[in-house]
Amino acid sequence: MNFLFGDESKMPDLTDSLLESGLVDSTGVLELVDFLETDMGVVVADDETLPANLDSIENLTRFVMRKRATSTSA
Repeated sequence: MNFLFGDESKMPDLTDSLLESGLVDSTGVLELVDFLETDMGVVVADDETLPANLDSIENLTRFVMRKRATSTSA
């Protein structure tokens, strides 16, 4: 995870699979869900823990935006 320390050549593209690239593993998915819930206030249901929601920066962004829109309109 060198991109965390400023090495932009290691930064994933918005659509790169975080799992396939090895940036996130199964434990990382759990940590990501914990971050979303604790720090971002986004509730992630078990059935939402899917690559379609969490496997790329683009998917994560859409998921968080959708969840926040749903929670503010409820």
